[in-house]
Amino acid sequence: MGSAGTVAELVERQWGDGRVGLRADSLTLSHHQVAAGAAARAALLVDLLPRGAQPHLGVLLDNTPEFPLWLSAAALAGVAVAGINPTRRGAELARDIVHTECRVLVTSRERVGLLDGLQLPGVRMLVTGTDAYEELLAPYAGAKPGDAVARVVEPASRMLLYFTSGSTGAPKAAICTQGRLAAAGQSLVRQFKVTGDDVHYVCMPMFHGNAVIANWAPALAGGASVALRERFSASGFLGDVRKFGATYFTYVGRAVQYLLATPERGDDREHGLRMGFGTEAGAVDAARFKARFGAPLVEGYGSSEGGAAVQRTPDTPAGAVGRAQPGDQLAVVDPETGRERAVARFGSGGQLLNGAEAIGELVNRGPNPFEGYWRNDAADAARRRGGWYWTGDLFFRDADGFLYFAGRTDDRLRVDSENLAAAMIENILARWEDAAAVAVYAVPDPVAGDQVMAAVALREGVAFDAERFARFLRAQGDLGTKMAPRFVRLVREMPVTATNKVHRVALRAEGFAGSADEVWWAPDGTYRKLTGEDVAGLRAEYRERGREELLDRAETGQPVRGDRTVG
Repeated sequence: MGSAGTVAELVERQWGDGRVGLRADSLTLSHHQVAAGAAARAALLVDLLPRGAQPHLGVLLDNTPEFPLWLSAAALAGVAVAGINPTRRGAELARDIVHTECRVLVTSRERVGLLDGLQLPGVRMLVTGTDAYEELLAPYAGAKPGDAVARVVEPASRMLLYFTSGSTGAPKAAICTQGRLAAAGQSLVRQFKVTGDDVHYVCMPMFHGNAVIANWAPALAGGASVALRERFSASGFLGDVRKFGATYFTYVGRAVQYLLATPERGDDREHGLRMGFGTEAGAVDAARFKARFGAPLVEGYGSSEGGAAVQRTPDTPAGAVGRAQPGDQLAVVDPETGRERAVARFGSGGQLLNGAEAIGELVNRGPNPFEGYWRNDAADAARRRGGWYWTGDLFFRDADGFLYFAGRTDDRLRVDSENLAAAMIENILARWEDAAAVAVYAVPDPVAGDQVMAAVALREGVAFDAERFARFLRAQGDLGTKMAPRFVRLVREMPVTATNKVHRVALRAEGFAGSADEVWWAPDGTYRKLTGEDVAGLRAEYRERGREELLDRAETGQPVRGDRTVG
């Protein structure tokens, strides 16, 4: 069968295929039933969208069968899906829906409560799993793919509006067209030799690009079946893999660490899993996963917007992410001048010796598939400066062309695979009446990505009350589930630069281990003072995972070769 130019074509190919296409809990649907269900939902969607409205659909769901059904429906109808993050709250959640101009929003009985009291003018809400929903859908049961379209379906049709956040405030909605998503899925089919015998286990959230682009799309393109886990569960992972006969899964962030934390069993290798694909597992945990479960993890780097990708090859050295994908003209350049940086030199222990000369921003100087952000011209222009695609990530390159991740060019935090904006967390913490000043910044996670740390200058005469602070956090309706500070540093005065900006570089460098100030932390959700014994235990954990050097950057000022957090 030839290459498909759109996701709609891939969905249509399922029509008449009686093999298993989708499984979740006790539900099993054939590929044909998936296509039929998608056609029915497409027809309903076209009727519900107001004339003249943007063809955009919001989906606020966990990984239920409705999510891939509505993705397929949107593809058939020529409608773009905005995956709505259920960890967002209050006005910020409403902003995501309104900004992407979703006139129809699909949610569930479990998630509909998040929308209570929100201002969502003109948004039609469908609550799955209800009698009203089934009654609304029933008249469209006989629809076929292609019967109903909101817009002509072509490769340039918008397919996804998926949120990615930066340091300057609200998340940006990156555009992914049908052509790009179809091409990505088919590329992964070739790279990983996906066939109709494969079962793709989707346990990462489908509002995130990882699950859709790296898991659902190649399953659709390769004729594989999809098995869903509503929300990721480390304890349920292996049981699901066996129950569904899964052969492939994707991961982000600390998912692999959670899997390795489960009790070892003698039958850990008794499954049909052949690989996992994702980012941020870390070299140590990737090796442990393969040793324990017998399946390799394939890591890669790809900017969320699709403008640059780094592919890991078998000869990739420890600590490196990989090389540029074919066709990409990646370079590491000075963010100010655009001049290419020097080749990295390493010491005998793997430490980078010439960081001041070698580290720069990763750019793609050739044609790239970045398709812009929804209604954000300023962000588009920043990404496309001078005709290049600027990733916003710092790298260095060795003499063989392998690329090493070295940090971020802004103040983003990457917490458990989610990008958070420091300024937004600061705005929330600033409401605490005991605080005179607040700064939020990233400290390294022992496995991958970041943890949230806050420096707080208390009002004069006020002592830090841990229980009072925790109550305040719980009362903030817009504080997302991953925004609460893991560490709180109490400073007499906020450190500032010569221009009176918060000196984030100094704060990050000192972290939780290098500060002489009093630091509190919440290892189990309850804040208590960080002791010397705690720091020693944390250092041991970082050392075990090959990331202790990240705590010592204040002393050396240099990133090290083993630092391979990928964002």
